[in-house]
Amino acid sequence: MGNRGMEELIPLVNKLQDAFSSIGQACNLDLPQIAVVGGQSAGKSSVLENFVGRDFLPRGSGIVTRRPLVLQLINSSAEWAEFLHCKGKKFTDFDEVRQEIEGETDRVTGANKGISPVPINLRVYSPNVLNLTLIDLPGITKVPVGDQPADIEQQIRDMIMQFITRESCLILAVTPANTDLANSDALKLSKDVDPQGLRTIGVITKLDLMDEGTDARDVLENKLLPLRRGYIGVVNRSQKDIDGRKDIKAALEAERKFFLSHPAYRHMAEKMGTPRLQKILNQQLTNHIRDTLPAFRSKLQSQLLALDKEAEEYRGYRPDDPSRKTKQLLQMVQQFSVDFEKRIEGSGDQVDTVELSGGAKINRIFHERFPFELVKMECDEKEMRREISYAIKNIHGIRTGLFTPDMAFEAIVKKQIIKLKEPCVKCVDMVIQELINTVRQCSNKLECFPRLREETERIVTCHIRDRESRAKDQVLLLIDIQLSYINTNHEDFIGFANAQQRSSQTNKSQSSAGNQVIRKGWLTINNISIMKGGAKEYWFVLTAESLSWFKDDEEKEKKYMLPLDNLKVRDVEKSFMSSKHIFCIFNTESRNVYKDNRTLELACDSQDDVDSWKSSLLRAGVYPEKTITVESETTTSTDNFSMDPQLERKVETIRNLVDSYMAIVNKCIRDLMPKTIMHLMINNVKDFINAELLAQLYSAGDQNALMDESQEQAQRRDEVLRTHQALKEALSIIGDISTSTITVPLPPPVDTSWVGGSSGGRRSPPPSPTAPRRMSSGQRPAPRGAPPPPNRPGPLGPFNNSADSPQAPSRPNRAPPSIPSRRPPPSPTRQVPP
Repeated sequence: MGNRGMEELIPLVNKLQDAFSSIGQACNLDLPQIAVVGGQSAGKSSVLENFVGRDFLPRGSGIVTRRPLVLQLINSSAEWAEFLHCKGKKFTDFDEVRQEIEGETDRVTGANKGISPVPINLRVYSPNVLNLTLIDLPGITKVPVGDQPADIEQQIRDMIMQFITRESCLILAVTPANTDLANSDALKLSKDVDPQGLRTIGVITKLDLMDEGTDARDVLENKLLPLRRGYIGVVNRSQKDIDGRKDIKAALEAERKFFLSHPAYRHMAEKMGTPRLQKILNQQLTNHIRDTLPAFRSKLQSQLLALDKEAEEYRGYRPDDPSRKTKQLLQMVQQFSVDFEKRIEGSGDQVDTVELSGGAKINRIFHERFPFELVKMECDEKEMRREISYAIKNIHGIRTGLFTPDMAFEAIVKKQIIKLKEPCVKCVDMVIQELINTVRQCSNKLECFPRLREETERIVTCHIRDRESRAKDQVLLLIDIQLSYINTNHEDFIGFANAQQRSSQTNKSQSSAGNQVIRKGWLTINNISIMKGGAKEYWFVLTAESLSWFKDDEEKEKKYMLPLDNLKVRDVEKSFMSSKHIFCIFNTESRNVYKDNRTLELACDSQDDVDSWKSSLLRAGVYPEKTITVESETTTSTDNFSMDPQLERKVETIRNLVDSYMAIVNKCIRDLMPKTIMHLMINNVKDFINAELLAQLYSAGDQNALMDESQEQAQRRDEVLRTHQALKEALSIIGDISTSTITVPLPPPVDTSWVGGSSGGRRSPPPSPTAPRRMSSGQRPAPRGAPPPPNRPGPLGPFNNSADSPQAPSRPNRAPPSIPSRRPPPSPTRQVPP
């Protein structure tokens, strides 16, 4: 069966599949599946059995096919079957195949008519089949039986749609001839997924069971309810034939006799029957392989090129060679050292454009996260003034002081300096975490040697933890040094004489920096109501005095400008339905920030963006909200102290002095922290990796054991070599394939708007020049098997023109062919004129 091009092409494709099967991989030619779709008892399973030539599917009443049966036909010199769930077991008796299908179906669905979308995979090897994938799907049903759910119809439809929506799936829409074709569920489903009719072939079964005096000739000639690829009629075995174990070969012969002897079908007998349907599927397979091969060849060539270098390295590879292990250990350690330094110091080659590397993240910690943590430690202004007033009063004691005591200044300053310990230690912890992450990323290249990777990570991480304690001790020492001596003679310290003028100078400096742009970027305003359009993204511009947002980054259409006076920032808990990270700006005097909103919620794509914007807002003077404990709230509400004007002037003076001196300390700490961490940790770890890592690895144990490759790497090496060889073999096989197989153009579209209609009975054919039942005088009857006139798709459209069905040449202005009467002739000796 099949045309000459198919017979030449299939053996070569089998060789191609064997080349990949030898290495345990699939040949990704995407050969088409053939799904048989139809209602219950439409004859779907019988169509599949006719393809295989064996009687192997379950029989009975109700839904027999209760799980999809994915039937893979593989051309082979011997004949046997095997199931995916019974690997290694060969079935040579097809009665046992039927019993296994029934048992596996009951195991999943139960014995009471339940269904399941889990497919049964069956392979049939035979010299009488071609490489195809056939799918027997459950019949479409309306009423649940047994323990089936109430929505059984929808479940079956969903199951069918999973298969027929694939572009490589050919749809055989099976409809019995003794039912109304216009109400065919199979054709309706096919139209939903294949509106152009490129993959759908109509199959009409049970032609031998139609009422006497009726036939399906107009349907099979594609005149009534046309499809783009037309229809094929088949006659399957009856239930009596099945019960009597009638051989399928005998059934196919009976089918041929039926079409040759029936007066309505004998002129198209060569275009009907199961063999004809098989030839059409063969042609479809040939066309698909031909269309797939060029892209497949290009894919193979690109894969071969990608594996060339790696396969060359593995050729002649000896895993147990001691000299190779020593050399590779040196290379691996050196590569690890280079990768670590590049990730920390930065590199122009192999730049990561997806995420920040270790050095870039540490830079953000130094200059964004750490300053932000410092500012977060600042206390509330009212709390600060209260502490200063208490300090002044306690220093004076019972006496009334005439001068501002410098001891109060020193006590407040030391208290503020001690608060710096927490953000400094947190900065060290963040840097350590980034260093450890960088070590793990660099050790990914050592995954071929798991023990080497494990030892390398352990040694370097232990060294980092050792340096951690020293770095923290040094950082705390820096804070203790600041506490040990309050240098009021520092050149940047304003002193007592200038303390009163500081606030006016601050106001001037702020007004002069009003137009300085601090940051620009996209943010989403998250708390806009749905009635007003919902969350929207705008281009934000932050200056020293205001936060403005525009429609886009051209900054032509300004939407709003928000002054920064009395504003603060706080975090907002992330919604479980949102992927964005949110923070909000609010007014400390409980005023509306934006239109009718008390807060302005701004959303970013990542937490790093949130931290960066909060750091920029800090520079503009918008500080984070101070978390107030219950105890401090109670103290604030109950302790309403008052200050006389003289005490208020003293408090203001010390407040300005504290601000001035803490600015000096913060500046010093912000400068010394990165330097201290770089010297004691980062540079030290780099030097350790360069100078001592290799010695530590040698002292850790047997270096040969360290270089034992993983099982995955050994498998990878073997797989690369086998795949490389299979790719070369496949390309040579494809070079032998001739794609000049017999092919025909796609048939023209037809009107399929009738599909899914609710016609109650047989519809009349549309008016057509070929429709008249009687010939006019002088017309010659057409010979049997003649094609339809021009501009009218025949049964199965272009498949009429294939090489296996010779046709008479068409003539211009030829009269329509004769159409035999629907009624059987009165005598079997009557013949149609030649």
